[in-house]
Amino acid sequence: MSTNDRIYAMALAMTSGLSCRSCRNLIDLCPNPKDIFEMNHAELKDLFGKHEAIIEQIEQRTMMAKAESELLWAERYGIQILFCTDDQYPQRLNQPDCGDTPVILYQKGDCNLNHKRVISVVGTRRATEYGKDMTQRLIGQLQGEDVLVVSGLAYGIDAEAHRASLHNGLPTIGVLGHGLDKIYPPENRSLAQEMIKQGGGLLTEYPSETRINPGLFPARNRIIAALSDATIVVEASEKGGALITAGIAGSYHRDVFAVPGRVFDSYSKGCNNLISNNRAVLLRSMDDLFYHLNWHKKNDSTKQPAGIQQELFTAMSQDEQKIISILQNHAGLTMEEMDALCGLSLPKIANALLNLELNNLIKCLPGKIYKSI
Repeated sequence: MSTNDRIYAMALAMTSGLSCRSCRNLIDLCPNPKDIFEMNHAELKDLFGKHEAIIEQIEQRTMMAKAESELLWAERYGIQILFCTDDQYPQRLNQPDCGDTPVILYQKGDCNLNHKRVISVVGTRRATEYGKDMTQRLIGQLQGEDVLVVSGLAYGIDAEAHRASLHNGLPTIGVLGHGLDKIYPPENRSLAQEMIKQGGGLLTEYPSETRINPGLFPARNRIIAALSDATIVVEASEKGGALITAGIAGSYHRDVFAVPGRVFDSYSKGCNNLISNNRAVLLRSMDDLFYHLNWHKKNDSTKQPAGIQQELFTAMSQDEQKIISILQNHAGLTMEEMDALCGLSLPKIANALLNLELNNLIKCLPGKIYKSI
């Protein structure tokens, strides 16, 4: 994308009243945002209907000057501006389930956002010693593995996850709820600098001069969830941002894990509830995560030979083969959805799913969503 086209893309994303989902729908219709700004009034009316304020902004190119200024600022401070059609844009955010993710991202640092293995680690800002210790232990178990760790650079578990990642030589990304012209909380400025220095970085959907607004932080949680293959909740009370992130991750059909805590500890209630309500997998160590994601550790002698999967396939019943074929063509399905697609009765589907899960060919995600491995 040329510099001029990028300015139009930024101006579209900055247009007041235009949601991220609407922006994505527009990009599907007009891959080059410049074409939208060159439409006549009648064409814009057809596109936006009664949303006169949006039409006016586009006709008058209200956000063009701001977009141009932002581009110059980004170039001056070494910030990459990623459009959703760029190869460098995190493709996990472009998956169909993530229709509300931003079309523009601002990145500081050279980290590959399309890393092969990505996890997010979230939790309470008021972390206990137990929460901090578990964060350090879990991330320490990833030392030497090729994993990118994502969090929100907030107080508590977030900051602990970033520090533990740096300590263990893992790249780590902080997703911000404001522009890259500031760091909040300011106490984490040196941590952010070290993250950039060690191959990680910072990411946000917000341009510079965006005011610190508590209302923006829950929105950034969807980026944390979408960036990752799995979200780990280390410590959380009954309400809060960590549970929002876990809920969004589940809605994106991503794996959710939770570290259990003592029954009466207030900052373990959120995790315990996730586990008891089957919205998260109990996480005792990273071995649980590797097992459920079907990841293999380096030099793992337990990795199965390639021929085993084929042997299992040939030994499957017709019902099992039908189910696995359907799951391989979908990101995840409930039993009811499979029923509509394969025509088998629910008892037959349940029996086939049990055998497939025992043979480690599928896994059950939170919400009783089944996915092929």
